[in-house]
Amino acid sequence: MQIQNPSRRRSTKKRARSRAEHAPARTGHSRGLLLVGIFKLSKAVFFTAVGAGALHLVHKDLGDVLMHIVDALRIDPESRFVGMLMYKADLINVHQLRRAGTLSILYAAVCVVEGTGLVLEKGWAEYFTVILTAMGLPWESYELLERFSPYKVVLLVVNLVVLLYLVWVLKKKKEGAAQ
Repeated sequence: MQIQNPSRRRSTKKRARSRAEHAPARTGHSRGLLLVGIFKLSKAVFFTAVGAGALHLVHKDLGDVLMHIVDALRIDPESRFVGMLMYKADLINVHQLRRAGTLSILYAAVCVVEGTGLVLEKGWAEYFTVILTAMGLPWESYELLERFSPYKVVLLVVNLVVLLYLVWVLKKKKEGAAQ
């Protein structure tokens, strides 16, 4: 058994206390960044499912798949709604399905990077998300003006709120670093 010098124990405690006093104050996890990160990760799950579904349908007859869904949901196959869906399904080709599936999965990967970085409170993720969100706003605005829908308004508002919040967080961090 080794006997430790009592004065040595005190100096170790003193050094640990000194390090703790000089360490930067750690704040709690930002709920806003966590919320935005979870939102981005949920978008990743959604777009992964959309992409996988589109790629799964590449070598299938969309009309047959649609009729199977109509039968399973017990919808009248002679309704105008089903007729419109069948018409739209006939317009989709294999190339469009592959492209939609691939782009959806690529977008999901970007959302995973954004969401993970924001949940872990990485500074680069905040800048990355601000840049990507700002780049998408003109396209969303054009789409809204081209063909108005409440869904597009909600999407635009959510993205604006996320953008403004992240800009506010970055500005707050910059002011805190300057002091």
